[in-house]
Amino acid sequence: MANFFTPDDPLNQIIARTFPEKKIIKTQHILTGWTNIVIEVTTDVGAYFFRFPRNPFWSKMIVKDAAVCNFVDGKTSFYTPQMTLYYDEKNRPYSVHEKIEGYTLGDRIYHLSHTTLTNAAYDVAKFIKELSNINLSNAPEKAKYPLSKFLHELDYEHYAKHIDDDHKFIKETEMDNLVHGDLNLGNILLDTNDKVIGIIDFCFAGTGNPNMDVARMVSRPAPEEFEKTFLSCFDDLDEIERMRKAWKNIDNGYAEHIRANFPEINLNQL
Repeated sequence: MANFFTPDDPLNQIIARTFPEKKIIKTQHILTGWTNIVIEVTTDVGAYFFRFPRNPFWSKMIVKDAAVCNFVDGKTSFYTPQMTLYYDEKNRPYSVHEKIEGYTLGDRIYHLSHTTLTNAAYDVAKFIKELSNINLSNAPEKAKYPLSKFLHELDYEHYAKHIDDDHKFIKETEMDNLVHGDLNLGNILLDTNDKVIGIIDFCFAGTGNPNMDVARMVSRPAPEEFEKTFLSCFDDLDEIERMRKAWKNIDNGYAEHIRANFPEINLNQL
């Protein structure tokens, strides 16, 4: 029996069963979700995001996402969603969290003033440093999942051409700090005043080198002044540049998988 979801599943019925006491006003598919089928659900008491994993790998990782989100919540200066994990009648996991009103940094980054843009860069750098300093002694085991192991599994379960040189480098430079693993513009939330308020999507999270989060942030296009300000907060720029190249290879490999298997997904953020 499959432990993942497809667009052919009765997702609206599952949503209705999850919220028996809420009135569903509207559902909207978010077409940029690479790893999960993401649906924004508006109810009479607020809006929520449902995430339905697309394959067995992401079914396993959504359980980690919920565990890490809930562990990190309140341990940095920024909001992280409280994730509720559910299982349908076929024992397939999916998650739900409340929507925060505002925008992603990706939505707004080319519309921000210089001051607002540089403030956002400093805030993202602050998040990386705070996250990497969280004490993991009481962390759930899923939060201690090595990023190098995750990326190796991601590659070997999805890619046509493997990136073994990158895996070797990531493993050689690995540390035991908590890292987000997929810190990109789409996972950083701004309020209506364009201030960074939260971070979402911890599917990639685990232990690793904080410079992997730094490199992830600059592995996709962003305004030069944002990147320059952001990188000024860190020291080992040579290591970060090498990690940036690794992330680009990771993105390209997974994008090939997406294009071949999920043509409905929007890849414009690459």
